Amino acid sequence: MINKGPLWKRVRSYAGPVPRARHGHRAVAIRELVVVFGGGNEGIATNLHVYNSVTKQWFLPAVRGDIPPGCAAHGFACEGTRILVFGGMVEFGQYTNSLYELQASRWLWKKLKPRPPRNASPPCPRIGHSFTLHANKCYLLGGMANDSEDPNGNIPRYLDDFYELELQAQSGVKGWSIPETKGGGPSARESHSSVVYCGKGGSAPKLYIFGGMCGHRLNDLWQLDIETMTWSLPPTRGEPPLPRSLHTSNVIGNKLYVFGGWVPVGEAEEALSADGVKWICTNSLSILNLDTLTWHNLTLEEDQQGLALGVQSVEQEEGSAHWPKARAGHCAVTVGTRLYVWSGRDGYKKFNNYQVCCKDLWYLETERPSTPGAVFLVKSTISMLHVAWRPLPAAECYLLQVQPVTSPHSASVEPQSTPTPPSGPGDRKEPIQKEIETHQTRQHFSSLQLSNFDSQPSADVKAKGERESLSQESLLRPKGTSEDGADIRATGDKGRKAKTASDQDGVSVTSSDVNKAGKLNSASQCQKEREISSTPFQQSDITKEAVWFDVGVFKTLYCEVTHYFLPSENGDLASILSARSDSEWKLPGPHSFAGREKQELASGVTYKFRVAGMNSRGLGDFSPVSEFKTCQPGFPGAPSAVKITKDTDSVHITWEPPTSLSGKILEYSMYLAVRKSRGNSVERPGELAFIRIYRGTKTSCTVSEAQLGNAHIDCSARPAVVFRIAAKNDQGYGPATQIRWLQDASKLKSSATQADSSAPAAEPDTTCR
Repeated sequence: MINKGPLWKRVRSYAGPVPRARHGHRAVAIRELVVVFGGGNEGIATNLHVYNSVTKQWFLPAVRGDIPPGCAAHGFACEGTRILVFGGMVEFGQYTNSLYELQASRWLWKKLKPRPPRNASPPCPRIGHSFTLHANKCYLLGGMANDSEDPNGNIPRYLDDFYELELQAQSGVKGWSIPETKGGGPSARESHSSVVYCGKGGSAPKLYIFGGMCGHRLNDLWQLDIETMTWSLPPTRGEPPLPRSLHTSNVIGNKLYVFGGWVPVGEAEEALSADGVKWICTNSLSILNLDTLTWHNLTLEEDQQGLALGVQSVEQEEGSAHWPKARAGHCAVTVGTRLYVWSGRDGYKKFNNYQVCCKDLWYLETERPSTPGAVFLVKSTISMLHVAWRPLPAAECYLLQVQPVTSPHSASVEPQSTPTPPSGPGDRKEPIQKEIETHQTRQHFSSLQLSNFDSQPSADVKAKGERESLSQESLLRPKGTSEDGADIRATGDKGRKAKTASDQDGVSVTSSDVNKAGKLNSASQCQKEREISSTPFQQSDITKEAVWFDVGVFKTLYCEVTHYFLPSENGDLASILSARSDSEWKLPGPHSFAGREKQELASGVTYKFRVAGMNSRGLGDFSPVSEFKTCQPGFPGAPSAVKITKDTDSVHITWEPPTSLSGKILEYSMYLAVRKSRGNSVERPGELAFIRIYRGTKTSCTVSEAQLGNAHIDCSARPAVVFRIAAKNDQGYGPATQIRWLQDASKLKSSATQADSSAPAAEPDTTCR
């Protein structure tokens, strides 16, 4: 079920310190975070603002280092978690050519001094230029310089120069160069837009320049083949947008979205000079298919005609519930398949000689939500499965479905066998119960976090001295990392024969037991999570044909599942939604299940889960299938509230008893994942081998340096040392809690290679999945 075209939606409510309305600012996206810098109205803004599109919260990160002055109409480019700022206006009539780098993983600013080009001068101070990043180079084009020697004067000069800025890996730059190009190139201009598109089938990347200002507005489209450095004016089809400047251009998929800006009033600009009105802001949205080079204008034809005649209705001026009002000098950024637009000047009203700027935040929904990752388990009881899933940038809510694998009436209720102590590595096929991550280093730093901790359960895991609460700034630390370095992210596993489920947050409690030999065992009769194929077409035909039951529609990222709804006469909710026409599409809610009969979960039963995102464009595809099993009565729960303290030559781990004891706890067992022997050809690649390092009644243990030296560094998610701990009562061992103690990736690369050439190398946090 898909609606025909992109749909605008206004963000009506958000929390945190909202930045004041402005124009001339810039924005980039780092995953689900929108980073806004510069611009102004009543003076130039100096603060860096961040908007979390998942939690709908603004926050001010605590930046440090060589903090740049506020600027407007500057260049702003992003690669991973590195942001580059070049040029802009720092005061009226005063432009700069300074270059700054922001490492968003630590909110660290650094002023850069690139090498000038050979036999040429570096770029002069300017505003309104384009600054576009591709691979290891930034491309600078045009802008406007001020040739006045009077600091209060302004003699504009439009620029047509073209520079390359070569970047160093991860941080820093090498220098400027002036590339040799063919085919002429764009004329001098400022306030144009620039994007890079790589095309289909590995075609050469192209740099596109559209519009701008050079005494008059432009609507020419220039294309630079980055491999051959050849400029061209590619022929396009369809009606191109009106000439404009101070607009935005963004690429989503194979389409270029051009929104807003200043456009000329009337066909003959010169004829209108008598009354002094030449330009008007627009809210038109034009889309260029970059594969076919075909323009499509989404603004209604009568609205476009009204713009051409200089006519603007009151509704257009004030905006509507379904379309943002006209603006220029705004910022636009893509988060997944959404195009976010914030602020900008309206071009009409002035208040105390200042422009009146828009205060609204909008996004354009261009596609249905993408396919989510597999559902993971947070906690299991005899009658409840607490499950969670990772957020999707374009999802407004989620449909969760369940499918019983075994009949509640035929579920086994046999107790677990009493285990005996292990003598060596355990069975590596054992799924994980609960996964908690703590960080090895005690440094105060930040990096990116994608999960919504306000709407998703998190583990109570801290390094010694960690603060009890998370600030908004922590949203850009390594996923879930606290200020003192403890990562409170818990990652669920999909039956983990060896691999942690990809980047999933929340406390994951899947099944794991200890067998009669005291080894971690996959043949659990407590809650069990089986490894399911990560691609839908690899699932069995039985899974495809079996009936799925609705659990509900959720705006949160988790659910404590105690029951599910039996299908109505029209089937499950997914079938009902798929049968609706575009005009009938509405987001479902709790009312969608009114009158449906409920079925409670039973103990000792395996259930399959899947989840799909929904937005105003329709229902997205379902996730890969996960399986979880409700607990059998009588066994202890998993230990909780794990804390790790790093000493000089050891690690001290403490925990709290299970919340559900089901009798007296007789002992605890702690296991460490170790490197496998190279001669072992039986084990499958990626499986974890565990040895027991502690057995006793105390709720703490110390891991020696010698034991840590034999630890396996798990890189299935971020590099980590893996521990597991389980409690035993008179029935046997219950599920194990898994602790992933995060390691410094930069320090592990060389040491891991030297210690074991067969061990996977640790990758940086930004790339390791």
